[in-house]
Amino acid sequence: EVRLVESGGALVQAGGSLRLSCAAYGFIVDDFAIGWFRQAPGKEREGVSCISTSEDITFYAASVKGRFTISSDNAKNSVYLRMNNLKPEDTAVYYCAAARRIAGLDPLLRWEYDYWGQGTQVTVSS
Repeated sequence: EVRLVESGGALVQAGGSLRLSCAAYGFIVDDFAIGWFRQAPGKEREGVSCISTSEDITFYAASVKGRFTISSDNAKNSVYLRMNNLKPEDTAVYYCAAARRIAGLDPLLRWEYDYWGQGTQVTVSS
């Protein structure tokens, strides 16, 4: 059974940092593209970052570039999102997702992804 389990969400003050984790079960992360998405209340789910370890590439949305870092640990079959200098507008439920297709993938488009986790809440207070 394919599952993605996110953890690490919390309440943090503006300027603080968090590291989100995404543990994968039932597949090998190296064979997929893994993306992080977020959804704030009343807003569309938006792509934040993506990693493909087999292609050695990463992508970031403009709003987080320079503040967020995506990484993976193949030994733990997990992907992480380090978030620094958090802002109140980063408040959202964060989801990780897996895409089987890597070649030609639009990395921040949610329709490209096949499997989703349940999400973890990140709240940034001002």
